[in-house]
Amino acid sequence: MDYFMNITYLSLAGHVQLQEYRYVYFISTLSIYIFIICCNTVVIYVIVKNKRLHEPMYIFIAALLLNSLFGAVALYPKLLIDLLSEHQVISYQACMLQAFCIYSYATVEFAVLSTMAFDRYVSICKPLQYATLVNMHTVKKILLFSWFVPFCVNSTLMILTCRLQLCKLKMNRIYCNNYSIVKLSCGDITVNNSYGLFLLAIVVFPSLFFIVFSYIRILSVCLRNSKDFKRKAVQTCLPHILVVIIFSVLSCFEIINNRLEANISHIMTMIISVINLVIPPICNPIIYGMRMQEILNGIKIIFTIYKPRNYFPQPK
Repeated sequence: MDYFMNITYLSLAGHVQLQEYRYVYFISTLSIYIFIICCNTVVIYVIVKNKRLHEPMYIFIAALLLNSLFGAVALYPKLLIDLLSEHQVISYQACMLQAFCIYSYATVEFAVLSTMAFDRYVSICKPLQYATLVNMHTVKKILLFSWFVPFCVNSTLMILTCRLQLCKLKMNRIYCNNYSIVKLSCGDITVNNSYGLFLLAIVVFPSLFFIVFSYIRILSVCLRNSKDFKRKAVQTCLPHILVVIIFSVLSCFEIINNRLEANISHIMTMIISVINLVIPPICNPIIYGMRMQEILNGIKIIFTIYKPRNYFPQPK
């Protein structure tokens, strides 16, 4: 049997001073994971339970936060186990699955953000046609497309990676991503690199282009309308703009980090590698929860219902 067929486990050697700060890392990571789950779940629950929020804009927000939970589940459970383990290893199959999930999280995020831009564009620039263009049937098809296409293109990426023969077992990361797996191979990776660029060209760049185009059109409409119209447009668009900027900038850092890893300090490499799975899942529910009044009201109601009550009468 070929030597490469016997490779079962890969070593995740990206942890920094794990022996000294093992429990600090674990508590910090667990706290972040719980916070991400709680924040995103609360906002999704508010949207699901409140029938007044069963509108396209809020459904897209729920889809975005659901994707944040998907990305968090792909990273944090395995990371928490590794922080308490003596040896940070992962099977090749599990590594491929984790890489697939994390890449899918990123590409779905761009796709959902572009659909949200479409929703804002139609509601502001074509309000009379909104009910026709963005009905619930259309929303379902758009969301299905936003998940199905990224899953398909990432499946192809993983299949191309699986055909490579590995000659190294040590990955200088704390989790698996496709580019790190490809660098472990000793064969020709031209096809993988070319397909990676193709993936950027058909998923990421079109999404960013459409978002920019939508907001240029929205800006042109706002400039021709009243101050009250501008205020309402800013109120609905600002959370989305902030989320897009945060995710896009962090994604650029990660892409650069992958390509220039040898020229960046190890600690910075590790921080940048996980930052896109830390900041957006935390910021997204906070931004939408604080900036969208209907969601904020729903959150307040939840905390009012579960607020501790004093059942003992006060002395007169």
